[in-house]
Amino acid sequence: MSWFDLTIKPMLAIKGKPFDSRDYIFEIKWDGTRCISFIDVKNKRLRLQNRRLLDIAYRYPEFDFHNSFCKSCILDGEIVVLKKGKPDFKLLQQREQIENRMKIEILSKKLPAIYAVFDILWVEGEGWVTERPLIERKKLLEGLVEGKNIMISEYVFEKGKLFFEKAIELGFEGVIGKRRDSIYTPGKRSNYWIKLKKKNSVDAAILGYMKGEGGREEFFGSLILGLYDGEQYIYIGRVGTGFDVKFMEWFTEISKAYLTDSCPFEETPVIKREVQWLKPYFVCEVEFLEVSSDKKLRAPVFKRMRFDKKPEECLVDQLE
Repeated sequence: MSWFDLTIKPMLAIKGKPFDSRDYIFEIKWDGTRCISFIDVKNKRLRLQNRRLLDIAYRYPEFDFHNSFCKSCILDGEIVVLKKGKPDFKLLQQREQIENRMKIEILSKKLPAIYAVFDILWVEGEGWVTERPLIERKKLLEGLVEGKNIMISEYVFEKGKLFFEKAIELGFEGVIGKRRDSIYTPGKRSNYWIKLKKKNSVDAAILGYMKGEGGREEFFGSLILGLYDGEQYIYIGRVGTGFDVKFMEWFTEISKAYLTDSCPFEETPVIKREVQWLKPYFVCEVEFLEVSSDKKLRAPVFKRMRFDKKPEECLVDQLE
């Protein structure tokens, strides 16, 4: 198997609070879709692999990186759609929910995406560079990345607290702190990378929904959420706010293929209204105020779908 056909799980971060350290660099946490890109200059090929290890290159015809680079390479980054210079995930979701090729082509011009690159794993002439310190990998990116739909994610040294404050002031969702001497560890989560976010949030599996009433009678009232403990799903509550009508229409229709009569939890949660269970497939990000002693989210608000993440990746240790 050639380097172009490999599947690579992206390196992951743990949660933390803003800090300063000479051992770390700090960069923007891009609010988009994580993507490993395989750029084959010689054969003019491009593969974009998301966290589910699926090729999503067909969704982004505006990306012609194989025509812009002087060397073939494997990069790690985030696909975003910018609005006034900042990522807008709702606009990105418009890109991700479309399968029709003609509509994809139209949206690529109406809502062009950007690939924000922050790491390099392999490069022609050098081979694999994952064992090199991060700061060396950052230098390899300089002069390599070019094209109108691609950019290098900039960073600062040491001043994590100040950088976090400024990032939040400008409307970004947070910052990532990365050890400057760290190697790239595919699929692993460690304190090499630490994500610093403004609000508490969790990526949860959508395992059902409570039937809607009144103005939501045709759709759903709230989504039933769960986290995986390695063996089974743990119920963490419901989220009923943060949706717009367009999303409710879309999710009600697309979820029909995943309806089931079986409760996905070992113990069926007590929910007063009629419930429709779903097979584990969908993942969403939810913001919340705090976690109760019995691991239920308090004041949850739906933020976005996570098409790049599998339900079994939504681990219960996110609440720790």
